[in-house]
Amino acid sequence: MDPLFPALDAAHGEALRFGDRSLTYPELASAAGSLALRLRDAGRVAVWATPSLETAVGVVAALLAGVPAVPLNPKSGDSELTHILRDSAPSLVLTEPGVQLPPALAALDRHDVDVRQDGGDHPKGPPGEPAPESPALIVYTSGTTGPPKGAVLPRRAIAATLDALEDAWQWTGDDVLVHGLPLFHVHGLILGTLGPLRRGGSVRHLGRFGTEGVTRELGSGATMLFGVPTMYHRIAEALPDDPELAKALAGARLLVSGSAALPVHDHERIAAATGRRVIERYGMTETLMNTSVRADGEPRAGAVGVPLPGVELRLVDEAGEEVAADDPEAVGEIQVRGPNLFTEYLNRPDATARAFAPGGWFRTGDMALRDPDGYVRIVGRKATDLIKSGGYKIGAGEIENALLEHAGVREAAVTGEPDPDLGERIVAWVVPADADVPPSAAELADHVAARLAPHKRPRVVRYLESLPRNDMGKIIKRALAES
Repeated sequence: MDPLFPALDAAHGEALRFGDRSLTYPELASAAGSLALRLRDAGRVAVWATPSLETAVGVVAALLAGVPAVPLNPKSGDSELTHILRDSAPSLVLTEPGVQLPPALAALDRHDVDVRQDGGDHPKGPPGEPAPESPALIVYTSGTTGPPKGAVLPRRAIAATLDALEDAWQWTGDDVLVHGLPLFHVHGLILGTLGPLRRGGSVRHLGRFGTEGVTRELGSGATMLFGVPTMYHRIAEALPDDPELAKALAGARLLVSGSAALPVHDHERIAAATGRRVIERYGMTETLMNTSVRADGEPRAGAVGVPLPGVELRLVDEAGEEVAADDPEAVGEIQVRGPNLFTEYLNRPDATARAFAPGGWFRTGDMALRDPDGYVRIVGRKATDLIKSGGYKIGAGEIENALLEHAGVREAAVTGEPDPDLGERIVAWVVPADADVPPSAAELADHVAARLAPHKRPRVVRYLESLPRNDMGKIIKRALAES
């Protein structure tokens, strides 16, 4: 029995379902165990992370073999793939049969994963149990400030995060999770795939996200839904005309959103239509999960809950001093420490050293407020979302939420740009609900000032047809600045 997957040899029901293909726990144990035997001496292995049974089996096999897996985003360009492969130096790539791999992978040995492979009575684990600190996954960051960095995630970080979520979400082997998230990232792979497998539950992957699939799966026994804000936005838009979707969501035990902030107006629309509130959690590639609204706690729109068991969290000002816990208006950078943290950036000791403050605190670069009862409210990234205007420190996130409450706004993003008088002026990038009759800049400024404060109103409004987003639904603000 592998300590990461104690249920693998004990559970007997369905483990994985992708579309109309599925594996039971005995079938998964057989296929992954057989592949693990072939991977024991492989060093690192790349995984071409399509939303498929093969990806899940390949990652589980690597973990059983004690071999670090490097998930690859199938949408990455050749230059990014070349960088990742040179940096991580995998010995082979695992993929589903029939997939055409890009030229950047041509030099790697290819192994097509056979999900029906019979492992027989061969031992399924590594020769000796890997140490908790040994690398399990190398997940590459999005590369917003340079080439992507490989975050080395040890086995103890995966176990610690999934066990903390078991506590926070009352997650059991009886839960059936449905999602349509990509499998090259923490959200879809670790939480959305390894999470159910650690519990002995099951996951139903939608392939391509759609509200029809959500209705079908939640209406036929699934208990949990994971998604990103763009997915929940589509759900909120569909609910008024789709009573079956509303009924399916109302019957779910837990609706969880992550990877970016869920706009308050989508929270409210979903709650009004279903009687259920979406809960949010907060994590990063380097830290896995840090906070969450608990299943037995109060869902609070705009908040990502409280620190998970084992996670220490503090807010720090620009001088490195801890922000007073009883000041709900004080913005500070989130710093965390605990067993959920990565060990290093692969081949980047300089970047690793810069990422940590004295005492082992990881500098997240995310800015937040904290309610008196400990709930954390993220207001944006330190580098792109903290705007210093007229002597105030302003988080872009709260202005974006205020803009989204305006009936004439479909999407919104907020940035700062240099201003000779204010230092920085607030710029709103707006996708109007009706392109022919967009709300005026003055109207939006008054709307924000009435809800927040006059100094938080946008001084400039720029209208777009859509906002640039990455695969996880996060707005790419550097693309706005360059436009």
